[in-house]
Amino acid sequence: MRAARSVFNDHVRKQGGEKSDHCIWALRDVSLQVRQGEVVGVIGRNGAGKSTLLKLLSRITEPTDGSARIYGRVGSLLEVGTGFHPELTGRDNIYLSGALLGMKRAEIKLLFHEIVEFSEIERFVDIPVKHYSSGMYMRLAFAVAAHLTSEILLVDEVLAVGDVAFQKKCLRMMDSVARKGRTILFVSHNMAAIRSLCSRVLLLRDGTTLECGATDAVINAYLHDGEASATSRVALPQGEPDAPGHGLTLRSLTVQGEARATFRLGEPWRIVIDFEMVKSADSVVAAVGLVSVDSTPIITYWSQPERLAPGRYRVEFDCSLPLARCDLRFTVGLSSRGRAFYYIADQGFVSIAEVAQSEQPFRASGTGMLVSHVRPEIRRVDH
Repeated sequence: MRAARSVFNDHVRKQGGEKSDHCIWALRDVSLQVRQGEVVGVIGRNGAGKSTLLKLLSRITEPTDGSARIYGRVGSLLEVGTGFHPELTGRDNIYLSGALLGMKRAEIKLLFHEIVEFSEIERFVDIPVKHYSSGMYMRLAFAVAAHLTSEILLVDEVLAVGDVAFQKKCLRMMDSVARKGRTILFVSHNMAAIRSLCSRVLLLRDGTTLECGATDAVINAYLHDGEASATSRVALPQGEPDAPGHGLTLRSLTVQGEARATFRLGEPWRIVIDFEMVKSADSVVAAVGLVSVDSTPIITYWSQPERLAPGRYRVEFDCSLPLARCDLRFTVGLSSRGRAFYYIADQGFVSIAEVAQSEQPFRASGTGMLVSHVRPEIRRVDH
């Protein structure tokens, strides 16, 4: 299966030139058979072709070559905002989505209250969805996709938009619908979710299949693949548009300021978070948590609470983790007066390297094992 090149080719034609042989394939020669009732995970680094694969299967994008044969109704949740009409209310969009799946109004009506209750937007169901926050939009979109009677469910990494409680609720729902025999393709960077839900995993790299097989084996291949190696700088997602602030970048450095993402046991290193405030807020706290790749919390760092005016800010956290070899990801949060207004999980990828045999590190286990009592100040960096 190969992805479309129409945008590239249109650009060449507008320039009056000939079509170039140098093009980037979003997907190429990917072949996959998914059986009824199977839950298949799709993993890979950003740009590997995961979202393109789901768009081809949901008929949003037409392939340049190849084909996809699908038997059954497809419900897709690919991006926040996909499939809803912004001028229609939440109520109207529920009926619209059901109609597009070929359901009768009476069928949708039977499921309506379950969808609204799951999405937790009862008070706003008769408001046009263009006024929803991205979190509200995502909750309703997931509720519709999960409850309407499609035999196949395509889910992209939109769950990162929601809060932790709702993410867990969505994962429980996907597990429930899978047990009822529905087929699911699940794109995620959350390896714990992939492990708990999926019987088989497809690993993509640069638009091609790198591995496809048993969940644990493919996840291990991904974690040790050079393409999934540690990264010292990550651009953070925007978060909800109506929030008073959002993240910009996350960096891992040595204490001397060298960009690095692999550290030895006991070696001091630094996490630097840059963020922007678009509104003034009191008692703002920036936090970063380190979790293992199977989503076990390791440690959380917090800044001093401060009143912040609009502008760009930076906070630096010093680390030294007594862990054996492990790979870690970051969770970044911003809060005001104890209430979070920005929360992004599964960002970045750093490694604690092997240590000498003479050293006796302890291994993290359980939840919340380590706590940092050092709380650095936030400083302004408008440049």
